[in-house]
Amino acid sequence: MMTEKTFVTDTADQAVVLFGAYDSNALLIERHFGVKIYQKEGVIAISGEESAVDGAYRTLVCLKQRAALGQDINEQCTETVIDMVENGEEEEFQTLEQGCICLTAKGRPIKAKTIGQSKYVEKIAHNTVVFGVGPAGTGKTFLAVAMAVAALRRREVSRIVLTRPAVEAGERLGYLPGDLQSKIDPYLRPLYDALYEMMGAEGYARNAEKNVIEIAPLAYMRGRTLDDSFIILDEAQNTTPEQMKMFLTRLGSNAKAVVTGDITQTDLPYGRVSGLKEALKILEGIEDIGIHYFTEKDVVRHRLVQKIITAYEKHDREMAEQKTRRQDPAYRFGAVKDKGK
Repeated sequence: MMTEKTFVTDTADQAVVLFGAYDSNALLIERHFGVKIYQKEGVIAISGEESAVDGAYRTLVCLKQRAALGQDINEQCTETVIDMVENGEEEEFQTLEQGCICLTAKGRPIKAKTIGQSKYVEKIAHNTVVFGVGPAGTGKTFLAVAMAVAALRRREVSRIVLTRPAVEAGERLGYLPGDLQSKIDPYLRPLYDALYEMMGAEGYARNAEKNVIEIAPLAYMRGRTLDDSFIILDEAQNTTPEQMKMFLTRLGSNAKAVVTGDITQTDLPYGRVSGLKEALKILEGIEDIGIHYFTEKDVVRHRLVQKIITAYEKHDREMAEQKTRRQDPAYRFGAVKDKGK
């Protein structure tokens, strides 16, 4: 049944913001729901099948709430809101927009941008150890650093410790120029970048000088007990089981740890087991340990990154299916063939 529904914006300028550059947001909603959208003097009209019009209308309501808070409205944001609307998560979206983790050095509020990120932040707040696992661009490290800075500002901890395994991906440390610090700095650069945004370069340097912030390779953690600290282990898929156990047993009193990684992007030598992958199996179900899995829907980088991740996941599934078929005795005798052959 065809119907039409009108949507009134606060101002004509707000309608322009909702439609996006070259009407990109409106076109995205039209394509997804199969509706027609047009606007005149702040009044937006949506026409099409009743259920489709309802979905498009609810999407615009959520986008309007975001615009009223001064947030950016782009195609990536619109796609995220469409997904939330289809899953009936509008109420969670409203909560998402209200929560602020901390402010950057320039006063910009850091917030969870997806439901998955919101659940991750909640787990960090309520558990001593949290594993954040998922693809690139989901905010695993950035949000963990934001939570660490917020805890430091509230004086819940007295220092932040950030670490990464220095896995040699194609180059050996000994061949790189400079002293040891300059050799390991490239491995730690994403952690520096996140802290610079939260604190500013001067704020970071000041805290680092007072040893309030420490960034070091994972090997430097051995033999230490970290009290009153917020500890982040990044790129944990590149740890060995022994390194992971060593890290997790560094926790002292009033300490919190966040472990982040992507188990599909391991740089360990062939045949070596990932410490992250093993820890997820061993520690699942233990009280005060939270495990959160991100998906491609949580990617907050360029919207193309989400499509790239989805394409690679599809490829991996197809390769796994091929491997399973080739192990089938019937395949070896020619009774089963690969698709497309």
